[in-house]
Amino acid sequence: MQLVHELLPRERAGHPMRLYALGESDLPYAVRVDPATGEVTTLGRCDFGGRLSMGMTAHPKKDPITGELFAFRYGPMPPFVTYFRFDPAGNKGADVPIFSVKQPSFLHDFAVTEHYAIFPEIQIVMNPMGMVVGGGSPVGADPGMVPRLGVIPKYAADESEMRWFEVPGFNMMHSVNAWEEAGGDEIVMVAPNILSIEHTLERMELIHASVELVRINLRTGNVTRTPLAAANLDFGVINPSCLGRRNRYGYFGVGDPMPKIGGVAKLDFDRAGHGDCTVARRDFGPGCFAGEPFFVPDDVEGNGDEDDGYVVCYVHDEGTGDNRFVVMDAQSPDLDIVAEVQLPSRVPYGFHGLFVTQAELRSQHQ
Repeated sequence: MQLVHELLPRERAGHPMRLYALGESDLPYAVRVDPATGEVTTLGRCDFGGRLSMGMTAHPKKDPITGELFAFRYGPMPPFVTYFRFDPAGNKGADVPIFSVKQPSFLHDFAVTEHYAIFPEIQIVMNPMGMVVGGGSPVGADPGMVPRLGVIPKYAADESEMRWFEVPGFNMMHSVNAWEEAGGDEIVMVAPNILSIEHTLERMELIHASVELVRINLRTGNVTRTPLAAANLDFGVINPSCLGRRNRYGYFGVGDPMPKIGGVAKLDFDRAGHGDCTVARRDFGPGCFAGEPFFVPDDVEGNGDEDDGYVVCYVHDEGTGDNRFVVMDAQSPDLDIVAEVQLPSRVPYGFHGLFVTQAELRSQHQ
């Protein structure tokens, strides 16, 4: 589940803000956080005036320039994927069903650029009849399937311009960022690739995620992949002001093994093709594991350097039971811890979240 606040713009645009808790198996839940006490109140499920009939991804993408939000839902019945967007005022647009998806697969995340949306089709597939008829799992691995990436114009009214590119061996669970180069003829995407897909469902401790830079040439159809690091890295985040545009740095959880995160690593995407791109790393020590990291810009208006800010996460010490909220300097070579807050209770591993300013909290719907 992910706590998200992007369906309405910030208060400076004249609109109040609303927070949503997202889980891809259900509708968004509107919540309100008390700016003074931090108390969270659940306001209820939200279908946006009847325009959202089912759940949506817990990883929508907010365009930092236009304020629009792009999202999708997926399921076991055709169309297996449906794409849609929200305008800056939070109004949901028309559904764009994608019937060219060959079979229902586990589509947890996607990516957007300035002009395109990119959808993965991976080797973890859905098999609802397996559970109904045989009492088995509704999902499973299909090693014979060739993974693909589908590219569709971000403002497409239908899937007629959807293009699919085969990317053998590339199984993307989470995206980090994507952008356009070569005058728009090339899409570049950074994402962790799950190398041991056959273990994903039953032996998570055997999973190794290799961060890769993928280039899709829209003119020739050629696809290339470049590994960026040797470590087991996933749950990557960037400066949110760079989403959909070319950026340089990403911050990743270090699997120890997954889903436990033993540290955070910073990668420099500009070093792609020149060896390991890791430029900073912080390990939390024996028995200490973190939740997913998040990047907080030092200048929330986006006027500073891309990595001018902080990497924050929750850390749990399994030996002592202590729980901390850790703030790290994103520009320092060792991701130096500059502040820690002791927490009264543990935040579960894998909890998704985001940073919300005090001004945004004050601007919430009443």
